[in-house]
Amino acid sequence: MLRLLMYLVPLALTIYALIDCLNTPEDEARHLPKIVWVFIVLLFWIVGPIAWLAAGKVRTPPEQGRTPSEWHRNQRFVAPDDNPEFLKSLDKDDKDEQLLKDWEADLRRREEELKRRASDEEPKGD
Repeated sequence: MLRLLMYLVPLALTIYALIDCLNTPEDEARHLPKIVWVFIVLLFWIVGPIAWLAAGKVRTPPEQGRTPSEWHRNQRFVAPDDNPEFLKSLDKDDKDEQLLKDWEADLRRREEELKRRASDEEPKGD
């Protein structure tokens, strides 16, 4: 079991450091470009992840507790029924309704044609 931990702990540390490095914005990587940090983490199995976690990233605590990332701060999610653009797009989708009605009319026409053919082909027995 101890032998297994000797491989699993550095592997888990490497995976964590790699994911952290890849998710870090380029401007927050310290001392080296981000791509160089990725190679260091991958090539130097134990030392690379520790170096990344110790010196590779700007780690400052948020001023007022945890804050979402910049991407999440700029996103404004609105439910579809509250989104006026989505509701307008529903009104514009009348072409789908018309297409469905055309298909139904075509289907009815074909069914009637098949019924006529079937009634014409039936032998009349006297």
